[in-house]
Amino acid sequence: MRVVFGVLGPTVAFGDTVDGDALALKGPRHRAVLARLIVARRRVVPVARLVEDLWADPPPGAVGAVQTFVAALRRVLEPERPPRAPARLLVTDGPGYALRTEPDTVDAWRFETALATAAGLPAPQALATLDEALGWWRGPAYAEFADEDWSRGERARLAELRLQAVERRAEAHLALGRPADAVPDLDAHLTDHPWREDAWRLLALSLYRQHRQGDALAVLRRAREVLINQLGLDPGPGLRHLESDILTQAPGLDLHPGTAPQHDPAQPLPPRGAGNCAPSPHAPADKTQPTTAQLWTQAAKAYDRAVAGGARARLESTVGLIRNLAVTGGDGLAEARRHRTAAVTAAEEFADPELTARVIGAYDVPAIWTRADDPAAARHIVAVAERTLTALPAGPHDTARCRLLATVALETRGAAGPRGPEAAREAEALARRLDDPALLAFALNGAFMQSFTRAGLAPRRDAIGAELVELAARHGLVTYEVLGHLIRLQSRAALADFAAADTHAAAADRLAERHELPLVGVFTEWYGALRLSATGQQDRAESAYRAAAARLHGAGMPGLERGLLPLALLCLRLAHGLPPEPEPDADADPRADWGPHRPWAEPFILIAEGRHTEARTALRALPEPPHDLLYEAYSALEAEAALRLDDRAVLERARTRLRPAAAELAGAGSGLLTLGPVERYLTDRAGRP
Repeated sequence: MRVVFGVLGPTVAFGDTVDGDALALKGPRHRAVLARLIVARRRVVPVARLVEDLWADPPPGAVGAVQTFVAALRRVLEPERPPRAPARLLVTDGPGYALRTEPDTVDAWRFETALATAAGLPAPQALATLDEALGWWRGPAYAEFADEDWSRGERARLAELRLQAVERRAEAHLALGRPADAVPDLDAHLTDHPWREDAWRLLALSLYRQHRQGDALAVLRRAREVLINQLGLDPGPGLRHLESDILTQAPGLDLHPGTAPQHDPAQPLPPRGAGNCAPSPHAPADKTQPTTAQLWTQAAKAYDRAVAGGARARLESTVGLIRNLAVTGGDGLAEARRHRTAAVTAAEEFADPELTARVIGAYDVPAIWTRADDPAAARHIVAVAERTLTALPAGPHDTARCRLLATVALETRGAAGPRGPEAAREAEALARRLDDPALLAFALNGAFMQSFTRAGLAPRRDAIGAELVELAARHGLVTYEVLGHLIRLQSRAALADFAAADTHAAAADRLAERHELPLVGVFTEWYGALRLSATGQQDRAESAYRAAAARLHGAGMPGLERGLLPLALLCLRLAHGLPPEPEPDADADPRADWGPHRPWAEPFILIAEGRHTEARTALRALPEPPHDLLYEAYSALEAEAALRLDDRAVLERARTRLRPAAAELAGAGSGLLTLGPVERYLTDRAGRP
């Protein structure tokens, strides 16, 4: 009996007989052994490797279990083999087993052959071949083993070949003058795979050849938006030339039987080498030195030509652009966050943990604020980083592991739990052992983000900031030097050392001006308002806070911006002994958007309205403050509300948190706002309602 195997979907085997019955492969581990041997492509897989691939934690007797699975598979695959006769299909070879089946008996192998064959066939035969081959797919390749490391690379490779087959089938439809037949498949194809530039080009051309010029241009506009928003890349030359040709209704776009256009737009453009890079006839002669914008454009075009087909190189370079985009602030920072998530997702699809580690770790943008701007994206990046850490071998990849651990520490900012601090400690230890200044700066940023496990840690953060300033200045790491100064600004403000804080604010501003880092001024301006509040200048502080909030608007930091102004104004009033209720037209009224700060403002809003019972309920419902730069501020607000409502249990809870910071200014460690000395919230005061 001849046996054929299917892995383009769940793993199956059929007897190649008249009825072609499916063979009973028993349990999931039997199918896993068979699938693992098919992935090996007739090569030997040692028993020890099979054990590792089948079990995360191999049980006692795992080797014997593998032997049992193999024996059962042999009985199914070769039912007529005499007892003790050597197997001819699933064979023992040296330290392991191999599946010595013929190339045409595995659907995935036949699919590869069909795709290669179709490339050399005339359009009618190519279309028939591709239709048949795509019909062999019953689902994702090795569907039930999607989470297994041993299947990931092969699944990704086969998925890429299937996408190519869909696009080549559309080309065949176009070559046969049947553009309407290409559109539905391409539409569905792009819904799941919006980064496929060939598919966008073929869809636009199909619409154009149906005399739907407007729809074709709309598709190209959509392609541009998707590529820019998700990958930060402009469309490649194929899409750009097609758009130009459609706008001019170039004759070569139409397929005329019996004619051969100079270049069929259904086919990808050839690489643009030195022989076909003549300047446009509409371009003026360049008689001057190029401007900065021209240099950027020329470099981008040169890169586009040189790396036209290098998806991995493009992806890694894209992260470098995204990193640079992030420090520009505003829309640049918001765009960088979106593109970064897309790049990380795209990297993982290659099933190459080293590539994924490089893409994740390359985004070493210094971070000062301890609350994520996009929590869902942060969780996604942490999940991919953790999977990559598991897949990445130790030893030669310690630098990549360090960057992944630092990323986990940064992206779990503000979260309770041991993983963030653990990742920060591991990253710092690795970076110090590797003696890499840039790596250590990245790891120290993670250590800073995880230094909010309790109140009173301003001295520890000050030491981190001091090391960053010295390290970065010595090795020319400008953005980390700025980060160090901002960390020290926060820490010295918490310790009421405004002379030192002023020095660090001025140093950060000088570096920002010299190196075009606009976000730095947002933080130093908020610090200026804090300083006015801490030194008793309430009216000037309120004006300064409003001006700082206006500058923060549009800076691309929603995790910082939302609700910050009303919170700062509430803290300002409380610090200066004023009633918490604001003026009728002030930003800090009950209708303001308090964002994540609402729970800690709610008791004061209710107190101002005379609803003391509800205020006590809201006070008692307060959660543990997030472990971030507002930890002491939230705890002080809780203590102040408890003092006003004479709730001794909640007051003691808040005071327990605050006591380690007794010598600090409450909230000033944020560098943004303060409620005055922590000591005032640790002692009872008379005259409270």
